[in-house]
Amino acid sequence: MTGPETVSIVIPCYNEEQTIELLLAAVNRQTYPREQMEIILADGQSTDRTREKILQFQAEHPELLVRLVDNPRRIIPAGVNLAIQAASGDFIVRLDAHSVPEESYIQRSVDHLKAGRGENVGGLWLIQPGKPGWVAQSIAVAAAHPLGVGDARYRYSTIAGEVDTVPFGAFNRNLFHRIGYYDETLVANEDYEFNARIRANGGKIFFDPAIRTQYFARPTLNALAKQYWRYGFWKWRMLRRFPGTLRWRQAIPPVFVLGSLLLLVLSIWFATARNMLALGIGLYLALLFAASLPYARRYQDSRLLLGIPLAITTMHYSWGGGFLWSIFHFGG
Repeated sequence: MTGPETVSIVIPCYNEEQTIELLLAAVNRQTYPREQMEIILADGQSTDRTREKILQFQAEHPELLVRLVDNPRRIIPAGVNLAIQAASGDFIVRLDAHSVPEESYIQRSVDHLKAGRGENVGGLWLIQPGKPGWVAQSIAVAAAHPLGVGDARYRYSTIAGEVDTVPFGAFNRNLFHRIGYYDETLVANEDYEFNARIRANGGKIFFDPAIRTQYFARPTLNALAKQYWRYGFWKWRMLRRFPGTLRWRQAIPPVFVLGSLLLLVLSIWFATARNMLALGIGLYLALLFAASLPYARRYQDSRLLLGIPLAITTMHYSWGGGFLWSIFHFGG
């Protein structure tokens, strides 16, 4: 790439044949000049048709520089770091293989960086189902609902401003020289840890809801449970380094899970504990049912009255359980 204000789009990927073409096509539609962009994909040695589709796109779009690097460790922070180290742009824009950014995504991100509004700039997730069907639709709703994700503004907010974290992110390249790269000892939560380091060094994280990207949620409850268990497990490892970054949305699930387990054990001997457990579960389910009603009406599908509570419960118990298990595994 040549010229001023070049952008390197870095993308870690592994077995993403279902979505990688959608992402690459979306990057190709960006309003930012193609000659000022490059795409660097760090592939974790995919065993499906991901690499084939990347090479096909590369051949069909010679006007857009596309490079492929190997990520033998197959973890996201290692892939992102490899892609950043191979990048040549003035700005780094990180994207996910499950995402489809809107056409102005890169231009708006760069504009905010140039205006000095933040050391990391990001925007709004528009959560889409990972596949057809009411279960996947329920998961997509849950993944964007405040009951599922708390005050994570990038999942629902319409107000721009400073936040604690954003998905993916856009950065000045020199930021990585100043504070280092992503922490490769964290299999998950590496983005939150990186944002914590930005804030610890006096930087800001800026959120603009006009920077929009579609994001494909996990397609099944089993996949959702694994994802949120991993999030919770690695959150504790990250919090041991930055305890001051804990937010209420992150504290509630482990407290909820621990409280449920304690009441369940105590209910063997004490009627009061049984009554408290029954009341707590009843109120919890009633709240989830009430939250599901507007979506069941909107999509005209009564099955969401079951699916959305199932998805949110899966998120809460998996995240909280993973967090508690991490405390047991790593210690205090």
